[in-house]
Amino acid sequence: MSWGIELWDQFDNLEKHTQWGIDILEKYIKFVKERTEIELSYAKQLRNLSKKYQPKKNSKEEEEYRYTACKAFLSTLNEMNDYAGQHEVISENMTSQIIVELARYVQELKQERKSHFHDGRKAQQHIETCWKQLESSKRRFERDCKEADRAQQYFEKMDADINVTKADVEKARQQAQTRHQMAEESKADYSSVLQKFNHEQHEYYHTHIPSIFQKIQEMEERRIVRIGESVKTYAELDRQVIPIIGKCLDGIVKAAESIDPKNDSQLVVEAYKSGFEPPGDIEFEDYTQPMKRTVSDNSLSNSRGEGKSELKFGGKSKGKLWPFIKKNKGATPEDFSNLPPEQRRKKLQQKVDELNKEIQKEMDQRDAITKMKDVYLKNPQMGDPSSLDHKLAEVSQNIEKLRLEAQKFEAWLAEVEGRLPARSDQARRQSGMYETQNAPSVNNCAQDRESSPDGSYTEEQSQESEVKVLATDFDDEFDDEEPLPAIGTCKALYTFEGQNEGTISVVEGETLYVIEEDKGDGWTRIRRNEDEEGYVPTSYVEVYLDKNAKGAKTYI
Repeated sequence: MSWGIELWDQFDNLEKHTQWGIDILEKYIKFVKERTEIELSYAKQLRNLSKKYQPKKNSKEEEEYRYTACKAFLSTLNEMNDYAGQHEVISENMTSQIIVELARYVQELKQERKSHFHDGRKAQQHIETCWKQLESSKRRFERDCKEADRAQQYFEKMDADINVTKADVEKARQQAQTRHQMAEESKADYSSVLQKFNHEQHEYYHTHIPSIFQKIQEMEERRIVRIGESVKTYAELDRQVIPIIGKCLDGIVKAAESIDPKNDSQLVVEAYKSGFEPPGDIEFEDYTQPMKRTVSDNSLSNSRGEGKSELKFGGKSKGKLWPFIKKNKGATPEDFSNLPPEQRRKKLQQKVDELNKEIQKEMDQRDAITKMKDVYLKNPQMGDPSSLDHKLAEVSQNIEKLRLEAQKFEAWLAEVEGRLPARSDQARRQSGMYETQNAPSVNNCAQDRESSPDGSYTEEQSQESEVKVLATDFDDEFDDEEPLPAIGTCKALYTFEGQNEGTISVVEGETLYVIEEDKGDGWTRIRRNEDEEGYVPTSYVEVYLDKNAKGAKTYI
């Protein structure tokens, strides 16, 4: 099968077909180019997605990634970043191995095609020129033959006419002979041109055109093979990254398998354990004991008044969380005494570790300055040793200051851990001492009563004073506070039933005011209106702090 034999007369159609083949090749190049752009865009979006959900440095999110589930999520983000890199590799390889190579090949193909069809047109023009020469020679031979016939007829006519002179007859005869000779010459020329044309035509259809068309056929077949190779390369480039993508996915699976719910549960205990003991049982107060004397109106009213004080003391305080920690107004105390014992211990330990790191850093700096001073002493031309004395003294002073600071926090830490016997009143109250102090004052009320001479019941003066003092102290701390100003708003993400004392119920989607931020114990203090406020889990609300509010923090 040869185009030169089978398609000898389809020059124009072959020209159109080969141009169509180049168009197909360029279309495929465009397709691959758009694929590379999609791969780059996809990789960019994956990287942006991974970056978007990466924990922010020095933020609360970093602490969350201690949990195995969060670590698995972080591993997923990192693996997706590597996954995106493989799509970038696909784009780069397709650009270099397909697009660039095919673009160069298309230019070469266009030049080769142009050369072949130029040769074909040149052969066509040559055979057309030969054809025109043949037609011209043929027309001249035909004309000369007709002229010779007319001259012969004229001679015969003149020769038959008796009235014509002999000279005229001779002239006509010579004219006829001349025309006849010219016709013979034209015949010979026509015969020669015809033989030449037939030879050229045979060469054209059996040699030149088959050769040119064969080259065009080979060019077209190479183009088809090249497209096939490019399609195969297209698939192979995708296949090359599959093992690495598989490793990325294996990494995600491995991260998922590393999730340990028990470990996460233990971390929750470590993060939020307060160290308080649960409150003890409240003893039953028996008011049905037989009365020995008639109760006077005065003593009854006093008992009621005292009962109210006791109820107020032991009851629910407006907007307070009991047995949760009482929040301090203003800045956090330096010794973290506003936190539960366990949380306080963690904060103090963290502070001690930070100070030790700073001390080590300053000591390394002091050692470096000391070495530099020794070098200056041995080589005075390198610098003045005395110029480092001020810096050395400053670093030593910083070390001493940091050591004193570390000792102070270590003392507080030792107190919290029970290594020191001293405990502050506030620490006792935070650790649940209120329950043990309050229970005897209430439960032993009947036992501490004595009968007065007038027959009415009275309580011991010491017991009454104790109740009044405790109630006054509690009221000062919890009930007599001025309403806190709102520092922002929050939106409830989930419904929360505030059944514990000091909490407040919220409905999903509800908007409330924030009056106190989360201090590290997982609770945020909010207000619905002037009479309704309390604590809700921080994870149940989305907080929007007012940047201009006093004490508000700005999250970046």
